Amino acid sequence: MTNKTYDTVNASLPPSITFLSACLFWFKLGFISFGGPAGQIAVMHQELVERKRWISEQRFLHALNYCMLLPGPEAQQLATYLGWLMHRTWGGIIAGVFFVLPSLFLLILLSWLYVRFGHIPEVSAVLYGIKPAVTAIVLFAAHRISSRALKNSVMWIIAGAAFLGIFVLHLPFPLIVLLAAIFGAIGGHVAPEKFATGGHSSAQKSYGVAIIDDHTPIPEHAKFRWSRFILLVLIGLLLWSSVVGFLCWQYGWTHTFTQISWFFTKAALLTFGGAYAVLPYVYQGAVEHYQWLSATQMMDGLALGETTPGPLIMIVTFVGFLSGWNHLPLGADSALLGATIAACLATYFTFLPSFIFILAGGPLIESSQGKLKFTAPLTAITAAVVGVILNLAVFFAVQVFWPAGFNAAVDYCAVLIFAAAFLALSRYKIGVIAVILASASVGLLLAFVKPWLIQHGLIS
Repeated sequence: MTNKTYDTVNASLPPSITFLSACLFWFKLGFISFGGPAGQIAVMHQELVERKRWISEQRFLHALNYCMLLPGPEAQQLATYLGWLMHRTWGGIIAGVFFVLPSLFLLILLSWLYVRFGHIPEVSAVLYGIKPAVTAIVLFAAHRISSRALKNSVMWIIAGAAFLGIFVLHLPFPLIVLLAAIFGAIGGHVAPEKFATGGHSSAQKSYGVAIIDDHTPIPEHAKFRWSRFILLVLIGLLLWSSVVGFLCWQYGWTHTFTQISWFFTKAALLTFGGAYAVLPYVYQGAVEHYQWLSATQMMDGLALGETTPGPLIMIVTFVGFLSGWNHLPLGADSALLGATIAACLATYFTFLPSFIFILAGGPLIESSQGKLKFTAPLTAITAAVVGVILNLAVFFAVQVFWPAGFNAAVDYCAVLIFAAAFLALSRYKIGVIAVILASASVGLLLAFVKPWLIQHGLIS
C-alpha cells in the first residue's frame, strides 16, 4: 500500500468507539429494536456497519454466524458479542442487558394491564382481531424459515416428520430436536451435500474502513485462554445454581418459582432455530404440562411480544407473569409481586446462558477468523423447527377458527382476518406491527357491527 493510499484510508477512519457512546447506542437500540430478529439485526447492521463503521461487514457476519449456531435469541446474542468485542466483558453485559431491559419493564406493565382489563368488552374485541393476525404471523414465520432451510427433499422429509411427531404422536420438543440432530449427524456422513448450509453469506460489500476492520488484530481481551474460559463457565454455573438453590431452600423444588427457573433454563438451552423455535416448547410446557396459562393467553402474549421492542423471545416475560398471577406463589395478597418476580425469573433464566455462550465462547470464534462451518445436525434441527412451528400455527388456527370446538360453526370473520393478514405479510411485505394494529382495529369495528349482522341473519 502506497503512502498516498495509506493516508487516504486513515483520513476516512471514523472516530474511536468510546464506552459512553457505545452505552448510549445500546440503550437506544433497546427502544427501537422492533421487527423480530431480522429487523433487529438489520438495525444493528445499518448503524454499526454502514453508518458508524464501528465494525466491518465481514467481522459483523462472522459474529452473526456464531450466534446463529447457538440456542436462544440470535439478535440479543449478536449485540452482546459486538459489545464485548468493543469494550470487553462489561461492554458485552451492558449491550445484552440494554437490549432486553426496556421490553422487560414494558411487558410487565402490559401483562398487568392485560390481566386487569383484558375482559373489558372493548379490550376483548381488540384481542379478537389480533388472534387471527398472530396465527398468520406464526404461519408466515414457518414459511419464511422453510424458504431458507428446506433446500432439498431430505430437509422437507425432516420437517414433515417433525410436524407429524408433535402433531400426531405428541412427542416433546426436546426429543424432536435430539432425533433431528442424530439424523443430521448420520446424514452428514452419508450424504453431506444434502446437509450443506451456509448461514449468512460472506461479506460482498464494503462501507469504508471500519474501526474494527477485516484485518484489525484481535484485541487482547478477545484472545482465547483456557483459564478465562473455565472461570466464565464457573461464574455462569454459580449465577444459575445460587438462584435455583435459594429458591429450593426457601420454597421447595415443586414451587412455581423453582419450576419456572428450571423450565426456562431448559428453554434457553434447547431452542435452536431462532425466536419462533422457542414458542412451541414454551407452549408445550407452560400451557399443556404446567398449565400456568391458557392457549388463548399464550396467543395474546405473542401479540404483545410482537408489538413491543426487544427480542420476540421476551414472550417468556409475559408467560412468567401470567404463571405467577394465575398460581399466586406468594398468596392472593401479593399477586402483583408474585407475578413480577415470576416474570423476572423467566427472563433471567432465559437469557443467562446467552451471556455465557458469548463471553466464554467469543474468544474461540475470534481466534478462528474466517467463515464458520455449520454442522449437519444444526441443519437438520433447523428443518425440524419448521415442522414444529407449523404445528403451532395449526393449533392456533383451530383455537381461533373453531373457538367453541369442531362441533360448532366456523368463525368466518376470524378466517377473513387471518387471510388478509397473511396476504399482507407474504405478498405485500407489510410490517408485523402494522398488520397487528389493522387487525385490532377490525376486531374493534366488528364488536359494533357483528351484532347487527347477526340480527339481520347475515352471519350466524
